[in-house]
Amino acid sequence: MTISPPSDRTTTRPLATVEQMRETIRRTAQLKGRQADAVSRQEVRALLGSGPYARDRLIEHLHLLNDAYRGLFERHLVALGQEMNIPMAEVYEVATFYHHFEVLRDDAKAPGLTVRVCDGLSCELAGAQDLLAKLPALLGTPDVRVITAPCVGRCEQAPVAVVHHHAVAHATPERVAAAVSAQHTQAVLPDAVDHEAYCADGGYALLTALAQGDLPSEQVLQAMEDSGLRGLGGAGFPAGRKWRIVREQAAPRLMAVNIDEGEPGTFKDRTYLERDPHRFLEGMLVAAQVVGITAIYIYLRDEYHGCRALLQQELAKLQANPPCVLPHIELRRGAGAYICGEESAMIESIEGKRGEPRMRPPYIAQVGLFGRPTLEHNFETLYWVRDIVQKGPAWFSGFGRHGRQGLRSFSVSGRVQQPGVKLAPAGITLQELVDEYCGGMLPGHTLYAYLPGGASGGILPAHMSHIPLDFDTLQPHGCFIGSAAVIVLSQHDRARDAALNMMRFFEHESCGQCTPCRVGTAKAAQLMQAPLWDHATLDDLNQVMTDASICGLGQAAPNPVRCVQTYFQHEVA
Repeated sequence: MTISPPSDRTTTRPLATVEQMRETIRRTAQLKGRQADAVSRQEVRALLGSGPYARDRLIEHLHLLNDAYRGLFERHLVALGQEMNIPMAEVYEVATFYHHFEVLRDDAKAPGLTVRVCDGLSCELAGAQDLLAKLPALLGTPDVRVITAPCVGRCEQAPVAVVHHHAVAHATPERVAAAVSAQHTQAVLPDAVDHEAYCADGGYALLTALAQGDLPSEQVLQAMEDSGLRGLGGAGFPAGRKWRIVREQAAPRLMAVNIDEGEPGTFKDRTYLERDPHRFLEGMLVAAQVVGITAIYIYLRDEYHGCRALLQQELAKLQANPPCVLPHIELRRGAGAYICGEESAMIESIEGKRGEPRMRPPYIAQVGLFGRPTLEHNFETLYWVRDIVQKGPAWFSGFGRHGRQGLRSFSVSGRVQQPGVKLAPAGITLQELVDEYCGGMLPGHTLYAYLPGGASGGILPAHMSHIPLDFDTLQPHGCFIGSAAVIVLSQHDRARDAALNMMRFFEHESCGQCTPCRVGTAKAAQLMQAPLWDHATLDDLNQVMTDASICGLGQAAPNPVRCVQTYFQHEVA
């Protein structure tokens, strides 16, 4: 084989000019698909301000558009994607994931005033369905629409309607119509302890002592561990141990605070936040100081419009007159997704994505927000930090009944005379809670059943009202305390109806990521409407959801069903 020598003549190609290279970069960097028009881009920029726009603020920017135009027009989504350099498909999938966003075609008419009526169990017991039936005819205008909403976190005020951002407590058709006529659409700022009053009463002294080195971090951490305080969002992980685990991780470390209490029947975080926001903020900053946190993200559910305005106001005061060097703090707004109460789904949402739970491991204490070690806490857990450290761990653990230790904030609603947040000893029984803290049952009502832990905590009959309410005491009976949301039923109610209400809630709130939960909750809700339950099929569904769901929503959804099958067979057999 003869190999030809290389040619003396070589083919040369001219290099591209600088302008040609710039044009190539511009063309390849441009997002494909529909391009935004100049007017839409100008409207988006007017709301967002000057760029560049961080990817993790996508949901915040969607809120700005949704608030301004009462909907998300496709042309604005296209413009937003181009301004943020995010594909339209990604913007669209985030916008359509959250219930409080409404994507509209460009030729659609923007929605008028929206009235949301809560159809959660507590509101349903108080007449929400009757309210829903009467309001459309009474309001009588196409510019006002009436829709249902899952639990809005005001169960002690049931039934509740929300006129745009204004909550109407103990709603009647007449009261809602009056709010609409008077254009009462904005949230009312709660009458809380403000920054000046809090500081005058010794507020931030603990944080100052810690920051100046007068109080050792290890002493604070030891007090948290000795108190026995466990996470009060539902999981119940020991708070002090969590601090120590995250502190041992490599810096930078972040914190994510969960105030997305979407569990039906739960409203304790909102109640405490409306009363004393700085007690929570100081606890948060003490935790940040001990663990070595560089940035804090507070995730507040969108239904709490008044709380958001309050937090914005009080955070501004704190940052204007800080007791020490503060970490970076951002207040992030949820968008109506119960699943974002799950810690990893909340982190996904803070990062500007669909709120879908992550597979674990890794755990967020190691790989969390923006890939960094993250201390995640519920609002109420941080609310008690100041008292525990200043009064000593024995103060907190000194409370308790029936062999249990600590305090619990019970959100009580349903057929009791005095619903509300009841701060009571851990281990108190349901009967004691109703008799001593709630003024007993409503006239004409006797105790029939109760939910000890909200939608996912199961249902127990009246003859089991003497079980101590605390972590680990209810599991042998197929229930758990979770966030201590107690809903009380009377002889006028049926446990099967309560279980169906909860399963419909789970069906509505499933993120859809895993098939067992997405399909199982819908199928279970359908089967539960039958006069006689198909127990074999329900049992099969329950087992698959428990074993194969990614997160606690699907794993706990069968609990009310199983409780009805166990304790209320006469209702379904």
